[in-house]
Amino acid sequence: MNNPYEFLGVGKNASEQEVMNAYRSIAASIQNSSSSDSEKTSRMNELNEAYDYVLNEIRGTGAYYNNSNSSYKGGSSQFSDVRQRINAGRIDDAETILDGIPNNMRTAEWHYLKGMIHQRRGWLNEAYRCYQTACSMDPSNSEYAAAFNAMNMNSTGGYRTSRNASGCSTCDICQGLICADCCCECMGGDLIPCC
Repeated sequence: MNNPYEFLGVGKNASEQEVMNAYRSIAASIQNSSSSDSEKTSRMNELNEAYDYVLNEIRGTGAYYNNSNSSYKGGSSQFSDVRQRINAGRIDDAETILDGIPNNMRTAEWHYLKGMIHQRRGWLNEAYRCYQTACSMDPSNSEYAAAFNAMNMNSTGGYRTSRNASGCSTCDICQGLICADCCCECMGGDLIPCC
């Protein structure tokens, strides 16, 4: 695969949604083709590689592939299957694989990927801790440092995401309720008197 954008059939200014739609369309055509299983697997691997590359370029993390300090470098990852699942939005599958790794084999990359999963779910405190652990285990890795620094700059205080009309700060669990005060502090009780 020479050009991942051409492979996906999207332009360099494509949105994430356009890239995802192209990925799904191509994946469906590969799976529905009359090719052999090995050909399908090979094409899906190419598709996943193109998708990962383009999505990371869009998100501004192109160094993820090119930086000489990165442990990933476009495929040398110990957990490339987990990375593919995370990038494809298959968070539960990725976490299942990671959770199956014994504690004594959990590397800096393991903690980084676990942090990505937590961040995608909005569990920012856990993501922060995982990124911090990854950085402490491999301080020279720019990929881990970039994720950790982004968490430091964009910190919203953990689970809390907004304040409702009464001034009560709510977590994502409680946010959809009319008055979330009774459930605030992540179901810990009425800690902020607003009603």
